[in-house]
Amino acid sequence: MIRNIQTIIPGIATSDGAGVKLRRSIGGQNQVRLDPFLMLDEFSSNDPNDYVAGFPAHPHRGFETVTYMLEGHMLHEDHLGNQGHLKTGGVQWMTAGRGIIHSEMPQQVSGAMRGFQLWINLPAKEKMKPAGYQDIQVEDIPQIALSNGGSVKIIAGAYENEGTVVSGPIQGITTAPLFLDVHLPPNAEFEQSIPKELNAFVYMYEGDLELGAPKQAAPKQAAIVLGNGDRLKVLSGAAGAQFIVLAGLPLNEPIVQYGPFVMNTRAEIEQAVDDYQNNRFVIA
Repeated sequence: MIRNIQTIIPGIATSDGAGVKLRRSIGGQNQVRLDPFLMLDEFSSNDPNDYVAGFPAHPHRGFETVTYMLEGHMLHEDHLGNQGHLKTGGVQWMTAGRGIIHSEMPQQVSGAMRGFQLWINLPAKEKMKPAGYQDIQVEDIPQIALSNGGSVKIIAGAYENEGTVVSGPIQGITTAPLFLDVHLPPNAEFEQSIPKELNAFVYMYEGDLELGAPKQAAPKQAAIVLGNGDRLKVLSGAAGAQFIVLAGLPLNEPIVQYGPFVMNTRAEIEQAVDDYQNNRFVIA
């Protein structure tokens, strides 16, 4: 069964960190979410004034952050001693768990800075597990050439290509995330199996795209939430299309969020604030 467009969550212009300009769709106005996804930001600018201040040191607890760099160079550092250079095509996958303090700072003063940051919720039983960090270089992310001239990068989950299943570097996560970056030439079709139990959405950042059966036009710079079914089917327009596909297993648990802390109860949020203010993240 082909998945059709269910809801459209437009990306709203905002800023975060020390003034980085971005568009927030999921997690934006009224904190509209798609379980297990808490937030999706797209940052894209050729103007250094929009990004050069970066994201100075700040805390997280209770979820995972995924930064995917389309263009540019940022440096990650955290209180656990991790350091990683996020460059064009690379990914940083950070599990905040019980607490991490990190920074993401641009390593450029000109040129394009473009990419995405995604927040994925952790189940209650994993929210206080030790923090972790994965620095994934572009050469570690499989890229499959399609017969129609397009390509697929598999960051998380798997893509079936002509009977062969190609898996991305991120596996074994409770929410079973699928994260693909798909590039299509003009007037090309693309299909992807998405298990019916997963919530899924598409975010087109370049070109023109139609989704579903019957086909519906997809807006640019918006989270396009998909309805019931087990398969995504799209057709690019005259300009081709570039888009990401995200899917994950919903947790169906209560969410209480206070800025960079996402827990299940208000008491847990108050504990997170107290732990951070009293330097317990550092000693955790």
